[in-house]
Amino acid sequence: MKPCLAKKPMTSIRSFSHALVIAAVGLAGCASQRPLPDDGFVDVPGGRVAFRVIGGGGSVPVLLIHGGPGGTSCAYASTVDGIASSRPVVLYDQLGSGNSDRMLDLKRDAVLPRFVMEVQAIREQLHLKEVHLVGHSWGATVALEYLLTANPTGVRSVSFVGPLLSTRRWVEDANELVRQLPQDAQDAIRAAKSTGNYDTPRFKAANEIFEANFGARTPREQRHLPVCASTPVRFNAQLYEYMWGPSEFVANGTLRDYDRFAQLSTLKLPTLFLVGEYDEARPDTAREFQAQVPGAIVKVIAGAGHSVTIDQTAAFNAAIAEFILGAEKVRPGSD
Repeated sequence: MKPCLAKKPMTSIRSFSHALVIAAVGLAGCASQRPLPDDGFVDVPGGRVAFRVIGGGGSVPVLLIHGGPGGTSCAYASTVDGIASSRPVVLYDQLGSGNSDRMLDLKRDAVLPRFVMEVQAIREQLHLKEVHLVGHSWGATVALEYLLTANPTGVRSVSFVGPLLSTRRWVEDANELVRQLPQDAQDAIRAAKSTGNYDTPRFKAANEIFEANFGARTPREQRHLPVCASTPVRFNAQLYEYMWGPSEFVANGTLRDYDRFAQLSTLKLPTLFLVGEYDEARPDTAREFQAQVPGAIVKVIAGAGHSVTIDQTAAFNAAIAEFILGAEKVRPGSD
């Protein structure tokens, strides 16, 4: 059977409506779980980032910022059907991963302000005058930094999903979760931290136990993510280690001192903190974040780990869609 879409790379996008026409024509009659090619590229500092558009309709689009650093948008393309049933969802691969250009200079390109510029470039070149932001994990970091430093207009709401908003709090949460692991896994993690050697079989086995409990709880063989099959670089480990560190519970990269907890109170737009019941971004921490933002909402997805979009896809879609509909009842610019 022929694929539903042929690859349509474009070196530039003149209008968002043009991109939506391409997406709508290609998606007609297609099952959303089938592999989707990139709709084009956006020029950003350091190179080009690849984007794709899922869904359609006349409602305000969603711009989804994937996790990492070094992750991709590929898994999200198969897990946003509910959100995309009434509005376009714009996904993109950050520079250095997925179908985007590689980073030629980590010191120059792997910095938070440049990732903020990616969001600016995507909105400008795709003419996203109004948008709902959804940032997952490290993507929430980028979304928050964009709101705090770029002074954007037209952002109708923000959803922080399993958010990294304070490295100190993230590591504290991770250490608490490690204490819930079997003793032999705890011992292996403690040994790796003390020696700095994270390449041992014992540590790798312990890390897999951690991920199975608090990362993606759905077994690999049950994850239905065909769109990732055609993604050249699904995870950029070099970028992850440079910015974060060797594991989820060891932060010795450039983000080791990141902390925006004190600035959360300056947010003046509808805000959702969404986490899984077993999330690495623990529900208790999400509630502390919520308390800093006037009118913010917390939603905890039962049975999900950090990869809430994979573990509880329908519940994730329903929560984001419900929140966005509520946010659209709020007059833009009102507190």
